Amino acid sequence: MNKQLSIVGLLTLFLVGTTAYSQKSKEKEIKLKEVVVIATKFKLEKEKIGKVITKITQEEIQNNAGKTIFELLNNVSGVEIKGINSNPGEIKGIYIRGGRSKQVLVLIDGIPVSDPTGVNQEYDLRLLSLNQIESIEILKGASSTLYGSGAATGVINIILKKGNKKDVSATYEVSLGTNNDANTKNLRLLDRNQNVSIHGSLKNFNYLATFTISGVDGMSSAKSKTNKSFSTDPFYNKSSLVKLGYRFSNQFELETFVNYDTFKYTYDAGAYSNSDINNGEDTQVRIGVKPSFKYNNGEAYLQASFNDVNRVLHTFNSYANGVNKYDYTGKSINIDAVNRLTFSEGTYQLITGINYQEHRNNTLSDFGNIDDKLANFNNIDPYASLVYNSTYGLNINIGGRLNNHSNYGNHFVYDTNVSYNFNVENVKIKALTSYSTAFIAPSTYQLFSQYGNLNLNPESSNTFEFGFEAAHKKMIQFDAVYFNRSVEDAIIFVSLPVAPWTSSYENATGKTKVSGIETNVTITAINNVKLLLGYTNINKDSDADYIPKNKFLANLEALPFKNAFVSLVYKKVGERTYFDKWESFGAAGDDVILPSYNLLDVNANYKLLNNMVTFFGSVSNLLNEDYEETLGYSTRGRNFKLGIRLQF
Repeated sequence: MNKQLSIVGLLTLFLVGTTAYSQKSKEKEIKLKEVVVIATKFKLEKEKIGKVITKITQEEIQNNAGKTIFELLNNVSGVEIKGINSNPGEIKGIYIRGGRSKQVLVLIDGIPVSDPTGVNQEYDLRLLSLNQIESIEILKGASSTLYGSGAATGVINIILKKGNKKDVSATYEVSLGTNNDANTKNLRLLDRNQNVSIHGSLKNFNYLATFTISGVDGMSSAKSKTNKSFSTDPFYNKSSLVKLGYRFSNQFELETFVNYDTFKYTYDAGAYSNSDINNGEDTQVRIGVKPSFKYNNGEAYLQASFNDVNRVLHTFNSYANGVNKYDYTGKSINIDAVNRLTFSEGTYQLITGINYQEHRNNTLSDFGNIDDKLANFNNIDPYASLVYNSTYGLNINIGGRLNNHSNYGNHFVYDTNVSYNFNVENVKIKALTSYSTAFIAPSTYQLFSQYGNLNLNPESSNTFEFGFEAAHKKMIQFDAVYFNRSVEDAIIFVSLPVAPWTSSYENATGKTKVSGIETNVTITAINNVKLLLGYTNINKDSDADYIPKNKFLANLEALPFKNAFVSLVYKKVGERTYFDKWESFGAAGDDVILPSYNLLDVNANYKLLNNMVTFFGSVSNLLNEDYEETLGYSTRGRNFKLGIRLQF
């Protein structure tokens, strides 16, 4: 209670202080006509879309310098990052509306990215630096019609930077910070990050080259039940990206990219279990090309990309008193040909496309190998979507996709979303509703690993949602959405805690149902001060490990004086449930309830010399709350970060 009172007091003082010293500047408008790409694969005004879309802009990314992609995503209602406050070397899971990582599709510049060797084929966003990113779009709800298997609960489109209009520009950023739990007394600067970018345009040619190196140490991944000190688990990352583009004419242009990322880390033996031997190394190479063409009443483009992921793990085997090695190699090919035809003076848009995907998994381990000659599959999916945007506020989007899977045959998915914009005096209102179906095929790991099951059926789901958005005189925006999702043949991991001690992936019996409410309020009634409030409630009848039923967010942003930015972010994360299958923490089959917790983060930056120099800093977990986010694993306490960004 005292901590909660302290949080309220700090927020009040912050609001009073920034209001007292605020100066007049350009009012930050809430843009109902914000343009997004994720909804139709082409630019479309957000107000004409009947689904919930959140966009993290370049300004927001700049104001959160020193943060990670996960930290920004975790501040979005309906999005929960598992392990967000754990040691950086621990894998982070992305949950949207109660769905796990396997139900969330990640795109980079509209191209699906994945790791074919992973359990859920999820892409590891630790491979990507925030300094490479222009903006992030998050679409909540199923979108399998446009994006295929995996887009069952949401899609995250990460849009990378392009060369700017100057001939040559450069950016250099460096930051230092701490990395410790709530009980650490001696603070050391063991969080180090550097990034350099060169970009620009020369007539019709544009380019971008960026390189990031980072390293974090000082904290153990596993939590100790006693006062015994565990060994630290460092994490080191190198990330590079080169993008080239050339405009041949007003109708035709070509873009290419090469992306190389690698990181090394050590990890512990499990919950409450230390290890100074376990280590891993991940490497990824991505290459791609995108020619695009505009013609009368339409435009078309082709995206072709190749993704190569290699993961190596060394794990200590206490029974054999030795080290087991795992070598995972995954390869993916994605080709997407898309066309948009506009007719009736823009009232109608017909979007058609065909998508080819191929995934291969080659694994070498002491517990059995996976041969990519067997562990592979491909999809050839035609799809179409009709978009209607009326002049009187009605918007309809209807589409379908035929998933032609090499192992599971044909599965048809479809969606429809409707929105209607109208005004009530000075209030702009958008009512929206949608119904979508989705298809998720088992991963190669779920089929062919030592825990694999060749008899698995693919998951299928349907999602219904309705809600509204309202804005009053650019000062206040409110939105509320109800969603309901039903999943059939959900793929789960089943372990028997008694003889014969078997473990395997299985299809759940019956349907898994999830429902919930999302609400957001944005207030900009005071010059230079913006308050964002968000609340998510999720009801899930099974498979609810670590998904909080309730989550509340409050983000207070202010410009206390010219060229300065300050924000306070408060989170109230509700209880999470862990189902103890193996009697690890209590009685087998019992639920372990992790208590709720409160977090308060502070972030600030100051610009000078015409924005050429930016100083930034942050304090995470300001009140040093000691809590357990994931059972048996360490959680970061109060930590500090300082940095500088130079732009030329």
